Amino acid sequence: MAQVKFRKKVLLLEPNYKNKFPPIGLMKLSTYHKRLGYEVVFYKGDLKQFVIERIADRCIAALANLDNTIDWALRKDVLIDFIRYRKKEFLQQLKLPDSEIELLLNAKVEEFRDYYWKGIWEKEPEWDRVMITTLFTYYWQPTIETINFAKKLVKKQNELMVGGIMATIQAEEIEEATGIKPHKGILNVTRLPQDNRFALPKGEDTIIDNLPLDYSILDEIEYKYTMTNAYYGCTTRGCIRKCAFCAVPKLEPIYNSYIPLTDRVELVRERYGEQKDLLLMDNNILASKDLEKIINEIVACGFGKEDKFTQPDLLEIAIGNLEKGYNDRAYTRKAQGLIMDFYNKLKVGSDESYQAYKVIFDKYHINKLLTTKPENLLLAYDEIKNIYKKHFRPVPRQRYVDFNQGVDARLFTEKKIQLLSKINVRPLRVAFDDMKTQPQYEKAIRMAANAGIRDFSNYLLYNFKDKPIDLYNRLKINVDLCEELNVSIYSFPMKFHPLIGEYSHNRDFIGEHWNRKYIRAVQAVMNSTKGKIGKGYTFFYKAFGKTETDFYDLLEMPETFILYRLFFEWLGDKKYHEASTANWRNVFNNCMETLNEQDKTAVLEVIHKNKFMPEIQYQFSNPKITQLLEFYTNYRNDIITPGTELYKLKQEYESDPHNYKKRGKRNLL
Repeated sequence: MAQVKFRKKVLLLEPNYKNKFPPIGLMKLSTYHKRLGYEVVFYKGDLKQFVIERIADRCIAALANLDNTIDWALRKDVLIDFIRYRKKEFLQQLKLPDSEIELLLNAKVEEFRDYYWKGIWEKEPEWDRVMITTLFTYYWQPTIETINFAKKLVKKQNELMVGGIMATIQAEEIEEATGIKPHKGILNVTRLPQDNRFALPKGEDTIIDNLPLDYSILDEIEYKYTMTNAYYGCTTRGCIRKCAFCAVPKLEPIYNSYIPLTDRVELVRERYGEQKDLLLMDNNILASKDLEKIINEIVACGFGKEDKFTQPDLLEIAIGNLEKGYNDRAYTRKAQGLIMDFYNKLKVGSDESYQAYKVIFDKYHINKLLTTKPENLLLAYDEIKNIYKKHFRPVPRQRYVDFNQGVDARLFTEKKIQLLSKINVRPLRVAFDDMKTQPQYEKAIRMAANAGIRDFSNYLLYNFKDKPIDLYNRLKINVDLCEELNVSIYSFPMKFHPLIGEYSHNRDFIGEHWNRKYIRAVQAVMNSTKGKIGKGYTFFYKAFGKTETDFYDLLEMPETFILYRLFFEWLGDKKYHEASTANWRNVFNNCMETLNEQDKTAVLEVIHKNKFMPEIQYQFSNPKITQLLEFYTNYRNDIITPGTELYKLKQEYESDPHNYKKRGKRNLL
């Protein structure tokens, strides 16, 4: 099928892994290419579905050329299903007999079906350039799959570009796996090598890495990032440290002490509306000699201590961008979603709900995203905007600044903390990766608390060169500081994963002082706390133990007993059941005290490998070992299987209001 010539097309891809933050590099590249006049599309998700949707769009255009009396766009969802599944029922739902040229239309639809299934789209690629971002090395598999699929989408292989964190750290491995040589490091260049004949408009910042972000592309996809409604950026680059566990020295080897912020914020504000928070990705901002200039600029951008945020009318912004023809793909999705959310909140049966229903469903058919046309959204908005604005009552909220990569406790001074106190940093993330930095860490927290900063957060690296007890002690230090200073510190234990080598493509690495059982025990506790540990001795002692001995007791405990902690304790207190925490502890301690060294080593090796099969206890002739291992193998399925004794006891436990109240909001089940 011959392709129609349009302006050059660029496809930006993020592999379909889960992540909190949007792809900032791709957002800059979108700005770059749009300023060069390219058509830019962003996608994250099922790439086969993406290809089918693009083919369906071309099919709709072809059908309209044959018969423009039917609005084929309103049947796009059915057309996609037919192309993907090739079922006659979907062909029938297209209602081709509505036209006098049914046979021609039928042949055209089948032609596009075959275009997909016979792989003709691979021989006639749509995209002049495809650019793929990468993230962590343990996302190796979905990233490599995306790169290899993208080779089918681009016209010339040298226009398939890969960059980002993993691409910088493992460039050679990616090239070996895909044949594509990645770009290393940040985009601190004026233009891409292939674009030497182009230049950005005169007077604009020509360093790609410093370009403002194109927020609109985030609304082109179904995936929703958890960290949104913020200005993203960096005011510095690089780090003065060379920590062995960190990728920054490879990603940003040169420390840049100052990158202007104001112009980028203003451009985002003008095009996409005011954002609530300021999220800065600086890797070591306190190392900057320009810290005072940076803080003053942050204040000038509207993020001073008392500054508030009032939510702009996002629907009005989306409609405005549709009217200007700016990224129809994004703002069709955005406006349609906002209108449907609004409609669903209207009181059922009210006059307003009825009026909106008539507009959305009957008149302009914008109730489904796939069948929504930009021009229909504009018409619909004109009819319901008065109702919408009547219900739009934004309330001013406090703004926050988040130095998301954390600040270096070793660089705290009174002057620097006074500068930070001029803005509403929440939370202040202070690194505490090693017990060796305890004095500097505690001094930094106290200094910040004295300056009026009350909310803190940190990631606690574990499974590196530390011992398990180091994690416990760092967590305990944070709880102690909360109590002493009346502040809030949320701790996020973060498991170390190697950047290179055998274990870099998965999450299986075990540090020299750790084992798989200890890792799973920590993760089981974190599962019940949603990944973070806050203030309060009562909860901390329950989660991790009152003493170091209690903590190691927890690490050895069967995972099921950790996940359903209070229930198994209740079994011992109320039912004297054999499947209780107290009974497990008695059996475990008895084994440790009475077994010979060979048997003790053997059973601990089984427990620490954390691979428990029902038959594993029968490998041992000693009845004490068999009894102990039964706790790790016998109850994992019973507690979640209806009809079992343990399941019934769990139901009894949960039906007791006293037990429910005892568990509280932060529940260790």
